[in-house]
Amino acid sequence: MTRTDLTDVPRPDAELHFGVFFQGVNHWTIWSDPASGSQIDPASFRRVAQTAERGLFDAFFLGDGLRLREVDGKIHELDVAGRPDSIAQLAALAAVTDRIGLVSTSNTTFNEPADLARRFAGLDLLSEGRAGWNVVTTDNAWTGANFRRGGFLDHADRYRRAEEFLAVARDIWDGWASGAVTDTADARSWSVPGGVRPVRARSSQFDIDLTPTLPRSAQGHPVIFQAGDSPAGRDFGARNADVIFSAHGTEFDDALAFAEDIRRRLRAAGRPEDDVRILPGTEIIIGATEKEAEEKARWVRLQQVTPATALGIAGLLWGIDLSGRDADGPLPAEDPVVEEDTGTFGAGRVSDPRPVVAEWRAKADANGWSLRETVIELGPQRGHVGTPAGLAEKFVHFARHGAIDGFNISPYLVPDGLDDIVDLLVPELQERGAYRTAYTGTTLRDHLGLRPARLATV
Repeated sequence: MTRTDLTDVPRPDAELHFGVFFQGVNHWTIWSDPASGSQIDPASFRRVAQTAERGLFDAFFLGDGLRLREVDGKIHELDVAGRPDSIAQLAALAAVTDRIGLVSTSNTTFNEPADLARRFAGLDLLSEGRAGWNVVTTDNAWTGANFRRGGFLDHADRYRRAEEFLAVARDIWDGWASGAVTDTADARSWSVPGGVRPVRARSSQFDIDLTPTLPRSAQGHPVIFQAGDSPAGRDFGARNADVIFSAHGTEFDDALAFAEDIRRRLRAAGRPEDDVRILPGTEIIIGATEKEAEEKARWVRLQQVTPATALGIAGLLWGIDLSGRDADGPLPAEDPVVEEDTGTFGAGRVSDPRPVVAEWRAKADANGWSLRETVIELGPQRGHVGTPAGLAEKFVHFARHGAIDGFNISPYLVPDGLDDIVDLLVPELQERGAYRTAYTGTTLRDHLGLRPARLATV
């Protein structure tokens, strides 16, 4: 019996949690089809967030980037690009939504906690406890060139800074105790003595002495998301995160192995193994029949990997300009260029492309694939394809056998890419008792079923 044949159901009552990931710079969101709308118009952000809220999603997750990707000093024009500041955008969405969580991707390398923690506290208050922070790190000079810090952090230092950053942010969020503001008109002062606590932090990264300016929100702290997949990243998530956004959600065995590894790390960090929600990123393509779903998936892949995109991806692998080649022709006959990736590209290159090129050539020859077909078939697998009923059964199996807690869904079309999921998949999950039928709380922490953030009192 394989792991996927297990009859024992360890979590028979598990319900799935869904988030929507409005991506940052990428080529996976289709822009070239007439069905695609603007990806920078505020109306598109509003439409996606409100559709997700109609579908009772936990969160709207906004990707962010501090610099456009480049290749050899030129803007990587194949990407969809153009994003407002994520916290500003989410604050605007707080005014046109009522329940859905609002999660910003914000970098710890090129921000400072005295500023960023205050901005998140503001978003959390404005949304009445719906804010989340996807904590990301950067160690490259390519991004750092635009910041006073300059250069880059050593790779080993980026999680050290992130952990110190998050500790300071939590102290700032805890600066106002419950009951800090007086509730009587004849009090001597607006605040109770000792109700607002200064924050002083001295560490390898920070030297901070401030008095927090904002009280807590309804959920205490913003919910912390984290997506690092290296051993250091997984340890950081196990020590600090409320939600882990992973790349391990397509194959059951891979998803379960990742979840079990995170649970081991949680126990080692002294936390209960159910203290974190695991939400792999995924794409979901739905058809009325399996054949229709596969046909739609083929259309999606061809729209995502245009001839120009296929040549760009292969060119990064080979380390040569392929823009003048025929994407429907064979793979390049040249050997790939082996050179050190200096981290200045954004669109990164493989340090040693030769094994990957050899695999591509072997499989392309065996299957008669063109360059474009090879990129489609051997590139990242984007997610799940099927009927509403078939996908619901599959996802319930994943969740109730402990492989996932839900998915962070990247729609392949904006702004209407969630409609099939909300209108067709969600009802199937509800019929199986595996998805909420109404919001039962008001905060993001409520939606995810997380324990309360620690709260200080006067």
